[in-house]
Amino acid sequence: MKKTLPILFIIVALIVTAAITIGIKSTKTVDWEESFNEKSNKPYGVSVFYKELHSLFKNHKVRTVYHQPDSYLQAHSEDSYGDHVAEGSFVIIGNSDYLEDDSIDELLHFVDSGNTLFISDYYFTQKIHDTLSFDVEYIENLKDSISYQSLKHLNIKDIAIDRNEGDNYFANFDTINYKILGHSKIDYKHVNFIEVPFGEGKIYLHLEPKAFTNYNLLKEDRYKYAEGIISYLPENDVYFDSYTKIQTGYDGNVEKESNLSWFLEQLSFKWAWYTALIFGLLFMIFNAKRRQRVIKIIKPLQNTTVAFVKTISNLYFETQDHKNLIDKKITYFLERIRTDFNIDTSILNEEFIVKLASKTGKKKEDIKKLIDFINWLRTKNEFFEENLIKLNKLIEAFYLT
Repeated sequence: MKKTLPILFIIVALIVTAAITIGIKSTKTVDWEESFNEKSNKPYGVSVFYKELHSLFKNHKVRTVYHQPDSYLQAHSEDSYGDHVAEGSFVIIGNSDYLEDDSIDELLHFVDSGNTLFISDYYFTQKIHDTLSFDVEYIENLKDSISYQSLKHLNIKDIAIDRNEGDNYFANFDTINYKILGHSKIDYKHVNFIEVPFGEGKIYLHLEPKAFTNYNLLKEDRYKYAEGIISYLPENDVYFDSYTKIQTGYDGNVEKESNLSWFLEQLSFKWAWYTALIFGLLFMIFNAKRRQRVIKIIKPLQNTTVAFVKTISNLYFETQDHKNLIDKKITYFLERIRTDFNIDTSILNEEFIVKLASKTGKKKEDIKKLIDFINWLRTKNEFFEENLIKLNKLIEAFYLT
């Protein structure tokens, strides 16, 4: 053993040295995909902008929306089951082509009620074009890959956006009622940022979403341009669209990386980590055979029923499988009613409520509130965390009162 260890250490050292040399010489490929993902640290992700929103609106809440706007805004309207009424600015950066007609109608209703919609994208869905009556056209950049962005009413110098093969710009819009806020320049100036009054609120449309990406916000003083654009939004809560980033298609997939991904991109740490793993493996191999037999410690069996239930419930909750949890809670609740009170639960009507109130001695109105909510849940296909929390509170109140 003593003779073989030095040889093994030399072999491992040579392998690590060769791997580091190859790693240094290899060229790292940069991913330029325009994901506009708020979790992505790649050049065209928007993680920097997303984090800065909390500083720009530090006295207000910044909420991330993972649902179609119609379902989210309806759930967070008056007389609904959301935990608050949605008011403020709805922000969409890139990939806005996912918007369905129902979502556009709900967003327009949101603005009409006195709120704000901000979309920065290369183009918009046809319904937005038809409703607001404007066209978007494209100009190709024949000289180089740079276009210059400017804001009309703010004292901010023009900034350059590179890696730009062309620009989209607004054409044939209502120049009397729509306010021009910014331009882009390739050969000549063309409008790329407008303010559209709509009902009691305002819509801001911008045609250069790359201005909000990590690459441009961290380069020179380009962040001032994005900061100037966002300054038009009122001081209120912000709803940041993330629905497009979890969809398949363009590709819209959320970038899933392990917690070690950033560290493994650092060459020194990567090979230090690999060296530690190799030596750890060798240590286990040569110390697997012990001189003395291990005396097993026999532990008494533990009752893991509660831990198992917690683990399973946490699994459903962490995966946002609210429907499964709601179905199971309703099933277990009705099973207990059948077992404890010998009442048929196949039809949850007024007669059932009266029987249950009579046998339990609880208030009829409290039981009716729980049964009505269960019947309402059975008519729904999509559930939110708020629905699950409310159901749990009503069931707990039934057993405690």
